Amino acid sequence: MHGLRVLAAVALTAALMATAGARTFDESKYPDLKGQWDRVGVPNWTPAGTPPFTPEYQAVYEANRADMKNGGAGGVPSQYCYPQGMPMMMNIYDPMEIVVTLDVTYILISHVNDSYRRIYTDGRGWPSEDEFVPTYAGYSIGKWVDEDGDGKFDVLEVETRHLLNPRVYDASGLPFHSDGKTVVKERIYVDRADKDILYDEITVYDNALTRPWSITKKAKRVPKARPLWRTAVCAEDNARVKIDGENYFLSADGKLMPTRKDQPPPDTQYFTRKER
Repeated sequence: MHGLRVLAAVALTAALMATAGARTFDESKYPDLKGQWDRVGVPNWTPAGTPPFTPEYQAVYEANRADMKNGGAGGVPSQYCYPQGMPMMMNIYDPMEIVVTLDVTYILISHVNDSYRRIYTDGRGWPSEDEFVPTYAGYSIGKWVDEDGDGKFDVLEVETRHLLNPRVYDASGLPFHSDGKTVVKERIYVDRADKDILYDEITVYDNALTRPWSITKKAKRVPKARPLWRTAVCAEDNARVKIDGENYFLSADGKLMPTRKDQPPPDTQYFTRKER
């Protein structure tokens, strides 16, 4: 009996030591990011000024704009309901929710097939190319920072890599380099004077640029205890159809239409034509 008591005491001590050494989530150390966040300002990169493109990618951008004027998609994949990816998704076309946990901060946006991000804050390193498949949202590693030394975190610093192409900055067709080596860095924080204002300082490092390009996005917390969350099903009302690299339009009566003058129809070799 004495031996059993000793074993039980040892087991209890080990359990208590393990619990004491475990990392715990102290919510009071993190900024209050709960609720629904709406965009403040325009949903594009216009406030960042003229993009510092290389001559090659300035020409790509001008070609995208010309394509849009001619009825095309202008290199914007989300026209066909592709996910917007980073950093376009942080234009916050639809309301955003931020969920903070000990090891991961989640950013949830119900727009274009639901745009979700996982920002890992557990101290991990970058995965190798054979460990991670590039995605539109990319792979994000973050670090919480206490800037004023008061024992509470003020800023979430984030770096995002492993991004899938093609992507653009916004609906105007601003392109990224085709090499897939884009790096996006962010500083996300709440306004010190107004806890219902959120800032996201975004800086892009990309080989289509002559220098890093930055913008600060702003969001405001919705003053509702139970805000309405919508689900955006892009394909439900999308009328653009991409076939063999060509952009077509679906009419209200379900017929395929051209988007520019003298546009050739798609190849119909796999269809049997009915004799009239």
